[in-house]
Amino acid sequence: MINNDNDIILGFWKDIPKSCKILAPMADVTDVAFREMIVKYSRMGENGGGPHVLYTEFVAADGLFSDDGRTKLISLLQYNPKHRPIVAQIFSSDPKKMEYAAGLCRSLGFDGVDINMGCPERNVTKQGAGAAMIQTPERAKEIILAAKRGAVDIPVSVKTRIGWTKNEIETWIPEILSCNVAAIILHGRTRKEMSKVPAHWGIIARAGEIVRESGKETKFIGNGDILSLEQADAYGEKYKVDGVMVGRGIFGKPWFFDSQKKEVSVKEKLEIMLEHTRTFLKLLPNKNFQIMKKHYKAYISGFDGARELRGKCMEANSYEDIKKYVYDFLKKDN
Repeated sequence: MINNDNDIILGFWKDIPKSCKILAPMADVTDVAFREMIVKYSRMGENGGGPHVLYTEFVAADGLFSDDGRTKLISLLQYNPKHRPIVAQIFSSDPKKMEYAAGLCRSLGFDGVDINMGCPERNVTKQGAGAAMIQTPERAKEIILAAKRGAVDIPVSVKTRIGWTKNEIETWIPEILSCNVAAIILHGRTRKEMSKVPAHWGIIARAGEIVRESGKETKFIGNGDILSLEQADAYGEKYKVDGVMVGRGIFGKPWFFDSQKKEVSVKEKLEIMLEHTRTFLKLLPNKNFQIMKKHYKAYISGFDGARELRGKCMEANSYEDIKKYVYDFLKKDN
């Protein structure tokens, strides 16, 4: 089936269960190594907790458009078939480059393409991309339709925010819906708010009403401040969304989506951290080791002696050093 402006290609979204849980795209976090850990320790598909969809980090379509840029960025689009359904998230304010990037993602075998229209970072918004798209709805629609042309027969979704400096869902959500996207994922804050205030789930609920009132098949996913699987279930029901996307709540907890896993010992947590480091070095040998430090901050917290161990690991520059610090700590702890 060839996509056109009037189609809603749902693809895998059609079969995603109600109250689905989705891994959010996060720069330098949801790389292939972390997704490997999530799939393994959430026992994906076994316990009903999810994740039901996995996302890549967000990737610059402008970079993918050039040979040099594509060489540098292609590792961000690595995935394992076990990660399916897997969605590639891309961003751009240039329709030609967006169409190309969406087509590239399709050729790489992704199950869907998501357009980032929510990133608040200045280096993205100054390009007119990310959350800046909220200020230029006509250009945003050009970008969505370009992505649909490139994606052809795989679904295109949009992840965005409730507004630039204020709540704009009454006008912004209908603009996105007019392009017949497969799904809208809404982060419950404005660009101005960044992550400094609690997510506005009441506004998310109203946006869901707008989607339902449209009569379209578009799925609607809420995002913001989800810290546990139980909370995800509760919010999905309370705010009447089709699913919930989990972001920062999964830091240091690749078992987050395993509904059967209630307790994790300090030893197990640190062993998983070491495995995560080995996986990172194996799958992403050319990526800066410093990226793992984001994960160390999350793994090494909430237990006696964590501050000292975390300090050592944050200063380390090799797996061998990290391993030594961890096992010295565990010996001392026992």
